[in-house]
Amino acid sequence: MDAATQDKLLVLMREGRSRAESTDWFRVGLGLVYLAGLMTKDEIDFKTVDREFNRFIYHTLGKGHTITSVLQFMSGEKVMPTVDSSRFLDAFSRHCPGVPIVSVPYLLELNLGVAKNISGIEPEGPLVEWIARTKAYNEGLSD
Repeated sequence: MDAATQDKLLVLMREGRSRAESTDWFRVGLGLVYLAGLMTKDEIDFKTVDREFNRFIYHTLGKGHTITSVLQFMSGEKVMPTVDSSRFLDAFSRHCPGVPIVSVPYLLELNLGVAKNISGIEPEGPLVEWIARTKAYNEGLSD
């Protein structure tokens, strides 16, 4: 991850209205950037990529936070106030234009698919419902 992307994520984080909201916005923004980076035909050295992300996360949030914990956060109900926030989506689209807003439900679905493969548990709940609604809405716009 380059310095410009890091700076954009930090600016996104600063738009949160509280410490908790800022942390959640950072996690989700960073997770979306990470997942979008996986959408490539090039071979990915996950050890190197994860090390870079983990270093940035550690310097920003401190001990106990990793890309794994970010992705886990993004697969649960606690992510809903962020992904369902028009303020977050607007700020994310302004600061991270390399990740189109229409790709957010697909990236979250990708993350849930990985979580399912690891846990063997079928995803369900508000996030799955939000993904389905948002994908249907986005597809309706393109018709």
